[in-house]
Amino acid sequence: MISRYTRPVMENLWSDQNRYNRWLDIERYVVEAWESLGVIGHGVAERLKEATVDPNRVNVYEKTFHHDVIAFINAVGETVEPEDAKYIHFGLTSTDVVDTALSSLIRDSLEIVLDDLKNLRAVVRDLALRYKAVPIMGRTHGIHAEPTSFGLKLALWWLELERDYERIDRARETISVIKISGAVGNYANIPPNIEKMVAKKLHMTPAPLSTQVLQRDRHAEVISSLAILAGTLDKIATEIRHMQRTEVGEVAEPFEEGQRGSSAMPHKRNPVMAEQISGLCRILRGYMTPALEDMALWHERDISHSSVERVIFPDATTLADYLLDTMTRIMQGLTVNTKKMRENIDLTGGLVFSQKILLALVEAGMTREDAYKRIQGHAMAQMKESLPSFQDRVMGDSKVSEYLSTERIQSLFAVEPYLKEVDAIYRRIGLMDETDTEGE
Repeated sequence: MISRYTRPVMENLWSDQNRYNRWLDIERYVVEAWESLGVIGHGVAERLKEATVDPNRVNVYEKTFHHDVIAFINAVGETVEPEDAKYIHFGLTSTDVVDTALSSLIRDSLEIVLDDLKNLRAVVRDLALRYKAVPIMGRTHGIHAEPTSFGLKLALWWLELERDYERIDRARETISVIKISGAVGNYANIPPNIEKMVAKKLHMTPAPLSTQVLQRDRHAEVISSLAILAGTLDKIATEIRHMQRTEVGEVAEPFEEGQRGSSAMPHKRNPVMAEQISGLCRILRGYMTPALEDMALWHERDISHSSVERVIFPDATTLADYLLDTMTRIMQGLTVNTKKMRENIDLTGGLVFSQKILLALVEAGMTREDAYKRIQGHAMAQMKESLPSFQDRVMGDSKVSEYLSTERIQSLFAVEPYLKEVDAIYRRIGLMDETDTEGE
């Protein structure tokens, strides 16, 4: 991933130096295991702790060998005594090291993503509680529907982010396996005990069965969970972008001192962070197809997956980290215009209360069809000509007055009833307990 969208924590994790260091750790753990079985003399593993690996030297060797693991072995071998160097990669095939290291790096990267998700969910939770009782215009098809709670929007995001967390956590467990089982996975040149000992060192578990490679459904699950996370973040960003539009004006992402919105128009305050999230989520979701394609390898292995994974795993996890951090900063600095939210509810002169009137007429004895036609007629007329208001039209309808009193009609144009179950919803989803009354 380009540096613009890379945070240092992921840059360091996926660096060549860290990857080769992880390979070297695995090689040492294998030597330690061989020593414990009495196959390699005692002391080699301890001396190999002094071994180092220089990515530049690996590159030099790879130009000749055209094989990165052999290049790595030679580069490491330069840094230790030849008698010890001969035990590096003893009994192993390349993928024993590469796949095991990749699993551990993916696991570590997902732990970073999970921490990011915890942080974002905490910020969204606080906002959901703060704006629990703030009414906002609910929209379906982009059209005013009925009032709802702004807090419920946030609570919905909080819940979906929890499901994202659970999916990624499951994927972390799925990928937290190693394979050190030889060229075709049958332990012909290395006993299963070696694999168990190395797995313990890495705080992972041996795969129940592998070929020369771990099966790529595990890797596809990781990318799938990140792609779904991208869908969530894109959804939230898209909602913020809509709500920041000039004619809506209900929320706005942070705008820092000295920031410029346009090279030509000084008045512009654009939702550039949310737009960036929407754009980058397209890339992250796009990694799903190559991850699925990598599942079908020839026989016990080929390397058609290898080049793909050098791109998609560093990029996908790095992007997920960057996107979560960016969304957290948006939420932390979100400007919320509750006054504008209420103005938007009132924008249509009461049209959004039409269902309340419909139901009240039905309850009072009018047929649903007659009530619907009558109320829809007033609504369509008010849309063509804003005055008189929808409320005035309804109150001036003699047929409606036969069923509903003036006081009853006026009560149907209140916002408060639309929020009456919000506390119950919050308790149901775990945002409040039975004694909580938090909110504005």
